[in-house]
Amino acid sequence: MDPLNVLVVEDDAMIAELLAEVIADLGHVVCGIEATEEGAVAAAARCKPDLMIVDAQLGLGSGVDAVETITRGGPVPHFFVSGNVSKVLALRPHAVVLQKPYAEAALVRAMQSALAAPH
Repeated sequence: MDPLNVLVVEDDAMIAELLAEVIADLGHVVCGIEATEEGAVAAAARCKPDLMIVDAQLGLGSGVDAVETITRGGPVPHFFVSGNVSKVLALRPHAVVLQKPYAEAALVRAMQSALAAPH
């Protein structure tokens, strides 16, 4: 996989930092870490990510709604992380969703699936 610019949208700061470290260790660049729906939309416009990893349920807003807003401007590969996969799939039946907690191998598979998915 070529190096990607990855936007992380996660409202748990510790999880966001750990995820950013794993992404960097995989050879990718984290172009932003955001914890809110509004921040995610602004960061996507600013850093033009190749891939977004989005917590479906944020403390301030919704990751699902953020992706909907961002992708109105054009497709951006993405996947959701959630403790409740069925809830996300009820909203977005064709979404790539990674169940929390997850291992690095599952993260890599979700990244590959998101990049291969039709947008």
